Amino acid sequence: MAGLLVSSAGIGLVFPLTSIFISDHLGLGVAGASSYFVAMAVAGCAAAVIGGPRADRGSAAAVGAVGTFSLVLAYALLGAAHGIAPVTASGVLAGIGYGLQYAAITGVVSALVPTTLQRRAFVLRHVMTNVGMGAGATCGGLLLAGAARSAGTLRQLYEAGAAGSVPLALVFLAAHRVHRARPAKPSPGPPAPGGDSYRALVRSRPLVLLLLGQALFAAAGFTQIEATVPLLLHHGMGIGLTGVSMVTAGNAFALLLLQYPVGARCERVAETSALMAAPLLWCAAFGAGALAAASGTGAARTALLAAFATLFALGEIAYSSAFFPLLVRLSGPASLGRGSALSSLAWSAGTAAGPPVGIAVVTMTGTTVGWLALAAGAVAICGTTLLLRRLEP
Repeated sequence: MAGLLVSSAGIGLVFPLTSIFISDHLGLGVAGASSYFVAMAVAGCAAAVIGGPRADRGSAAAVGAVGTFSLVLAYALLGAAHGIAPVTASGVLAGIGYGLQYAAITGVVSALVPTTLQRRAFVLRHVMTNVGMGAGATCGGLLLAGAARSAGTLRQLYEAGAAGSVPLALVFLAAHRVHRARPAKPSPGPPAPGGDSYRALVRSRPLVLLLLGQALFAAAGFTQIEATVPLLLHHGMGIGLTGVSMVTAGNAFALLLLQYPVGARCERVAETSALMAAPLLWCAAFGAGALAAASGTGAARTALLAAFATLFALGEIAYSSAFFPLLVRLSGPASLGRGSALSSLAWSAGTAAGPPVGIAVVTMTGTTVGWLALAAGAVAICGTTLLLRRLEP
């Protein structure tokens, strides 16, 4: 968790600014920003397929280490980029990094806590990641307050973000060495239905619905707050880079303040019910954004953007308390690496589709319509989570 916090703080320095950096500061436009996110998603798919079986063979920490070192290279390269080729290469490295890390970390976390504490553990994992990003976003916003030096400072922030992931990679390596030094233990619980293959896992209708929901959560929610919401704030509403970073920071600190009381509340309801609550809260969040765009400037807009950040954080808490425990249960302990890899594939599919569509909508429509389109995407998630809830009461 400490390694995640430090790594996420480094990534948070630039997390809400990548689409603006590529399109505006590198002069590559909307097409350049879209190419970065698509390259990241495609590479993430390939990395997840390779990393999942490896994680199931007892090397989850090693898979996480390789993925994290790939993230180090990705952000260092993007900070030095001057054209479309290094930007695309950075996206490929980032996809490899996130794909491998995603395939590994669920198994690592679930192995450390008993089943009764897993929902709280996964909320804590999500909070540490986002609080780190919020702290990084705050520092990044303050450093970018001088507009005259923002282009050069942005490049330095990417290099700092790369350095921030080095400690997490070393932690993964240390954990792998400890694992290899211990005698092998039999896998707890029964094997996953149908054996070890990916094909056996996708025969499970609840798991397929959960994976579809993951793709939609990525496409219509998480990637939009990274790729599309900053453009709505910056281009559509005239908010500077510092203000964009402050909205991201507000989201992260709302997570920190609310994770315990809201997480405890989520633990008292079924996992599928908590999962269904997440997109409902996001509908309300994007609606608050639309009201902020229509309200002009002043205190009302600030309050509505604060409501957006808080409501989105509530949805994230509901999601994290439900999704990963459901993934652990539906995949089975013997195939959790493969299940996590499939989840990463679904995430990558969502990240491939979400940013280009979201950016295109923002480009072709007005700002208020863009916010409402994001709310419509959250409604689509509700349908999938409702079907899963009916299938898994």
